[in-house]
Parts: sequence; structure tokens; C-alpha cells
Amino acid sequence: MTLSISRDDMRSGTLKTKAESPVSDEEMQQAVRTLLLGLGEDPDREGLVDTPKRVVKALKFLTSGYHQSLDELLNGAVFHENTNEMVLVRDIDLFSSCEHHILPILGRAHVAYIPNGKVIGLSKIARICEMYARRLQVQERLTAQIADALEGLLKPQGVAVVVEATHMCMVMRGVQKPGSWTTTSAMRGTFAEDPKTRQEFMSLIRHSPSFH
Repeated sequence: MTLSISRDDMRSGTLKTKAESPVSDEEMQQAVRTLLLGLGEDPDREGLVDTPKRVVKALKFLTSGYHQSLDELLNGAVFHENTNEMVLVRDIDLFSSCEHHILPILGRAHVAYIPNGKVIGLSKIARICEMYARRLQVQERLTAQIADALEGLLKPQGVAVVVEATHMCMVMRGVQKPGSWTTTSAMRGTFAEDPKTRQEFMSLIRHSPSFH
């Protein structure tokens, strides 16, 4: 299985395919049992007996983005098109996991680009967001990875990404502040250099019912 590894991937560690994993499912399940014991629970009671297996399966799904590549995800859905008007896909639901506590990050992404001879299938923009979200993340890196992926694939005139999310590590523990939202942005090319283009993008996403 081939993996496309960005410079962000390199900073966060080398990606491994399932075949290369140094730890078996059974070892992961045993680790979950140990955690349950440490919490004062009985992992052999009826309600928990299958929990280690379920937790491992869930974690593998929630981090499946480590085992996806942009080439496989796109499947050729990049097309030559002579247009230079902004393309915006907003309100893309995101579900990720905080790398510090492995608790949920829930939010939405707004992604725009200005073509430079090539366009991408619209559904692929959502899939790129999903691929990077299904990893252990910090919101700042997730936002930049989405922007860098589109910039690398299309070489557009510009890319803009805004992610708005609420972090369960702030809501459920720590400062315990329900209703708090974090907004991050990544601007590339024209969006970074031209205030009018950036303002047009921000104005469009402010009309989103999800924009905080």
C-alpha cells in the first residue's frame, strides 16, 4: 500500500500501513483491558467483556486517514478547465481526535480555491478534509494540511481554508467550557496576497449558518 507523505506527515512521524504495524490487535485490546482495570472496572463483566475489541475497532476507524493516500482518494478526479473564478465548498462536517487526550474534535471546514487550469471533483474536497481529520490532530495542523494538499494537487492561483471546531478536551475536562469554538485559517497564494480576494471568501462563509 502506497502512502503520500507530506512534510506535515514527516513532522508527526512516519506513516505505517496496516501490514507494517508493530502491534497486533490482541496487544491493543490487552492495553484497553489494562486501562479498564486502572479505572477500577472489571473488564470481564458482561457490559465490558467485548469493550477492548470495540475500542480498538473504533480507534482504527477514527484514525484510518493514516492509511489513505491522496492518489487513491482522488482516483483521477482532477480535470483541465479554463476558469479562474473562486470555487468554494463550505460547511464540510469534520470529526477528528485531539492528539493530546484522544478526545473528539467536532466542527466544519470551509474550503476555497481559484483554479489555474485545473479543477477537482467537489466531493474530493470533502474527502481530503476527511482523510486528514481521521488522524490524531491539532486543529492548526489539520487546517494547513488541507490547504497544502489542494495547493500541491492543483497548483491553483490560491487556496483558503477555515476550520471551526469545538474540542471535547476543553468541554468535558480541563477548563470545562461548553460552547467554546476555535477558528483557524490557512491562506495560500492570492488569498494571502490580495485582501479583496480574502475578504470575498470570508464574506461568503459568514453567510454560513455554522459560522461562529
